[in-house]
Order: sequence, then structure tokens, then C-alpha cells
Amino acid sequence: MPKQRHQPTILIADDDTTIRTNLRLLLQSEGYRTLEAADGIQADAAFGNSDVALVLLDLKMPGRNGMELLRKHEDQLEEMPVIVITALGGSAAAIEAMKLGAYDYITKPFDLDEVLFTVRRAMTQKTLIAQVKALATIQPSGSDDAKDDELVGRSPVMLQVFKTIGRVASTQEPVLILGESGTGKELVASAIHRNSNRAGQPFVKVNCAALSPTLLESELFGHEKGAFTGAVVRRIGRFEQASGGTLFLDEIGDLDIDLQAKLLRVLQSGQFERVGANETLQVDVRVIAATNRNLGELMAEQRFREDLFYRLNVVTVELPPLRARAEDIPPLAEHIIGRLARKYHWPQLALAPEAMNYLRNQPWPGNVRQLQNVLARAAILVRGRLILVEDLHPNPPSRSAAPADASPDHPMSLKDLVAETERRAIQHALEQTNWNRTQAARLLGISRRQLFDKIQQYGLHQ
Repeated sequence: MPKQRHQPTILIADDDTTIRTNLRLLLQSEGYRTLEAADGIQADAAFGNSDVALVLLDLKMPGRNGMELLRKHEDQLEEMPVIVITALGGSAAAIEAMKLGAYDYITKPFDLDEVLFTVRRAMTQKTLIAQVKALATIQPSGSDDAKDDELVGRSPVMLQVFKTIGRVASTQEPVLILGESGTGKELVASAIHRNSNRAGQPFVKVNCAALSPTLLESELFGHEKGAFTGAVVRRIGRFEQASGGTLFLDEIGDLDIDLQAKLLRVLQSGQFERVGANETLQVDVRVIAATNRNLGELMAEQRFREDLFYRLNVVTVELPPLRARAEDIPPLAEHIIGRLARKYHWPQLALAPEAMNYLRNQPWPGNVRQLQNVLARAAILVRGRLILVEDLHPNPPSRSAAPADASPDHPMSLKDLVAETERRAIQHALEQTNWNRTQAARLLGISRRQLFDKIQQYGLHQ
């Protein structure tokens, strides 16, 4: 006689006998085993049952309420997901339960199809998490010791970049890094500095596009007290700060033409004067420059000096766009996920295999920076758990208030991430209540007036 396949056991913890019975019949009809608890004391004991794979937990029970149980068993919630059962008026408690680690919540009176859908999704995530953990035990990662600013890639084009960095790092010559926005030009500059004999000296960064020519001149070379209005003290410039080390000039293609001449002089002689001073200073600085602009076109338009170009272009490192190295997306994504997990203390954060396949098939016009933004947003939305494919999908363009996918020049800010989370929560509440604004407002714990304002703000519509 063949061995019967083990079916997952689901704990139903609710003090209402009718609810427990309905849920038991529903789950058993789907092949699940069930275990019942009529109060918080029984539920507390059942949390220790190793056969329990998932818990349906009422927040209000005699003996011990559901919130107490969530706090007590918080370390079990990844292995044993908890779906909270609450009334519409208990939205504040439901939100608190989600913060404590509950997988999801369903409201009374609940729809049986919704219960099954939520249970199936929780069980699917539980299985995927187990698979990801199993893969992690057999695949060497090294992420614990990896630096957050490490260049990641194993494609032939990236291996060539690594070779070039290795060859040029030990020299003193300028380096020009070319590539689209978001490809990691600053990481290349940092890697060159770390692997040079200047590694123990300063690594100073300046964005040439971020300041006006006047301010940038002072930023680079410093100024004397009284050199211009507002110069109330002497300022040491970036070249002096970087003396003995490396100066990284990002967006060099946006450097003012007059400043280009002064930069050329420093590159040739190591000499310059602070703004408003007569004293000539001497520095020993290695310059690494980067741009996403076409310097050949800028030279043809006489907006970039040819002599400066040839002085900077002793060695060129050209970074490929992410779409040209799709095989690097999995290790990049794992590296980004690992960094987020360490930063926010999310040990369960991981990517489902289907989500990884989805990432591999995207064009990524914003390159690595866009990939970072998409994964950071997804990690926040799933509260540091397993990221599924639907967590990565961009927002429909018709929702004008939803933040657009982060572009290479406009990465998504924390404010945008918070707004996106709020918009999705409101959309979900409206859909859950069939667009009954009174019930949705109660579910969200806000007033009807606030809900109307938010609906207008985010351009939500039925």
C-alpha cells in the first residue's frame, strides 16, 4: 500500500465555534489537516506543535489575545506564517499585527475564496523560502564578507573591466571611465583607488554637474577669506583634501570650459591657486574622471577641450549597459538583496526563482541603479520577506500619482517609496471593500475626508 503523502496542518485559533467549524470544513475540503484552538491559551500551546505549517489567528480571544501571541512567537513567523483574522473596525490592530510579522490579514465577515487564496499564497511563499534557503546552503555566496561597494559580474565584458582595473590601479596615470548613467562608474573609480598604492590616502568625490561654475571652482580649488561675497573664512578645496590620494571627477563632460583649462594645468603640473589668492600650491593627486556624455561630440561642438580629453584619456574603462550582460543580473540581484538584508536586519529577505527570471528578462534602461531601486522598493513592500514576481511589477502608467520607475538620473527617494506604499495600501483597502469609502476609511484607520483627499492625490479610480 503506497505511503500517504503528508498534508500541511493549519491551526485555526478563534473563540467563535461557528467560525472554527466553517474554516475547518473549508480547509479540509482542500486537503489540509486542521488543528483548533478555542482560546489564547490553547493557541499558545499549539504554536509549539512542529506539525503546524500555518496559523489562522483571531486577534481577540480569551486567555491571551492574538497580539500577545505574535509578540511571543515572533521568531517563528517566517517558518510558520500567521494570517490574522480581524473585524473591519480593528484596522489599527491589524496594522500592528503586520508590523509584528503577520503574513496577512482577513476581515470578518470573510469571503471563503479570499481565505483560500491567502492560505495558498502563504503556503507557496513558505515553500519558496525553504527552496531559497536550501539553495543558499549549496551555493557559495561570500556575501557576509562582501563590501557594499563591490563590483559584481561574471560576464566576459565585466571580466575585461576587472582586468583593466587591475592593470591600471598600480599606476599614477589619469583614468577616464565611460558608460551610461547607472552602470557603476563610481564603483570602478573606488575599485581603482582601493587597489592602488594610494589606498590608505583620501578618496574624494566631486560631481561636476551639481554646482555652478563659480561654486565648482571654489569647491575644487578652495578660496581665501573675502574672495567673494559670502566667503567669510578660508576654504580648503577638494584638490588639497585629496593630496596624496585620488580625486574622482564625476560628470566631467559637464565641466565649464574655463574650468577645463584650470583642470588641465593641475593635471600637467599639480599646481593651482585658491580663488582670491596669489600663492601657488602644489599637490600630488591622481585624477579619475567619468561621464555618460559623448566627449567626441562635445569636442566637435568646442564644448570640451581636446588637450584635456587626451590628458584624461590615458586609460579608458568603458562600462557596458546592464542589457548587454544579462548573465550578471542574478549575482547582482543577490548582492543587492544581501546588502538590503544586512542594512535593515531582514534575514528572511530573498528572491523567488520566478522573480529572478523576471529580472533577467527586463531591459533595464536605468542599468544597475534602476535594478537597485526596483529591488529596494520591492523589499520594503514585502516587509523584508520573500519577493515574488508581482512585487516587482511597475505601476500602471494610468495612475498618475504613482511614482514612475526610477530613472538613472532620478533614483526613487525614501519619500517616493513611502508614498508608493501608502498608495498601494489605499488601493487594496478600496478593492477589499468594493470601493465602499466609509468601510475603506475605517479599515485604514483614517477619516472619510482624509481618504477622499488621498484618492484625489493618487488619482485612484474604480
